[in-house]
Amino acid sequence: MAISSVQLPSFQVSPVPDMGLKLSISGAFIQVDGRWDVRYQFIHEDGSFNVKVMGLSISVGLKLGNDESGRPTIAPTDCSCHISNVEVHMSGTIGWLVDLFHNNVESELRQSMEDQICPEVTQSITSKLLPLLQTLPVTAKIDQISAIDYSLTGPPSVMANWVDVSLKGEFFDISHRTAPPFAPPLLSLPPEQDLMVYFAVSEYLFNTAGLVYQSAGALVFNLTDDMIPKESSVHLNTSSFGLLIPSVSKMYPNMLMKLEISAASAPALNINPGNLTLSPVGNIQAYAILPNSSLAPLFLLQMKMNALAKVAVNSGKIVGSLELGKVEISLVHSDVGLFSVSVISMAVNYYVSATLLPRVNEILKNGFPLPLIDHIQLTDFVIETYEHYLLFGANAHYE
Repeated sequence: MAISSVQLPSFQVSPVPDMGLKLSISGAFIQVDGRWDVRYQFIHEDGSFNVKVMGLSISVGLKLGNDESGRPTIAPTDCSCHISNVEVHMSGTIGWLVDLFHNNVESELRQSMEDQICPEVTQSITSKLLPLLQTLPVTAKIDQISAIDYSLTGPPSVMANWVDVSLKGEFFDISHRTAPPFAPPLLSLPPEQDLMVYFAVSEYLFNTAGLVYQSAGALVFNLTDDMIPKESSVHLNTSSFGLLIPSVSKMYPNMLMKLEISAASAPALNINPGNLTLSPVGNIQAYAILPNSSLAPLFLLQMKMNALAKVAVNSGKIVGSLELGKVEISLVHSDVGLFSVSVISMAVNYYVSATLLPRVNEILKNGFPLPLIDHIQLTDFVIETYEHYLLFGANAHYE
């Protein structure tokens, strides 16, 4: 026998507050076609049959939770099933006999199917759906340094019209994971209901990223003269810097230079209504490149910057870019004698904006993934800023 037709005119998943989800199917229709065969001693009869199951309704309660690994769990809580009518038609030499007692046959068949459907549904949830949820990834690798932990921090909260799912949202070092020295902020989301899906992303996610990369020594950028546009009037060599700091060209005449730019501390993003700001503090160590390729330290500067961050969603990833304000410079140490930093402030601002900033934005352009589900396509994205978090809204449909 084979199922030749299935119709599900009404299929619905509804939240049940403080309980879980209710899966409901009503008015379903199933048709089964096949052949029958009877062999008993010298008797051999066969023919075809057709069974129509009409008005099939199933209601299943599902409890949502999470396990120790932060993966979702699901368990059936209740199940009910009803079949309005079953029709059986048989052809062949004894088909007339079945038709004669069709009321009894159809009633027994309907009762038998009703008795078996809920146990089968419950078994499928336990043996198929739950193991599938246990395979869902709770981390996403970003690069060779970091990954994001998207594990559940507790069981989903079910409201009347939506389900709240709390995810950790934390960057961590792949080689050596340690707990961040700060806690995530409490989020109080607005009662938005215009779109189908909302993601709230707090400062904690971005700031754990800054901590991981700074601790791993990845926030170090080396700037050399071959990275400066050829048409630039200011180049990274002792001759150019000698015009600003004469002792540089006297001590190291006609030599190339290298600037090592590093973060003095982990950059922290501040999210407020209407804007996202960064106030990173960095160090600039200047070197002269000697003829034997060794480095001679020249001076160490500290720079303080104010930056505006822009965030968008592209191909399921959160991407960003920075716009820098003026860089403030102070002298920390000099190996070429004292000098006024104001004379090189313009050059440093040029190097940072023309060379360093595009490299940082190229990294931010790669973005990091949202915790999406396969085959669910999000559209109509909107982004709003609130105190300590970003709110991403979107519509969703299954592909």
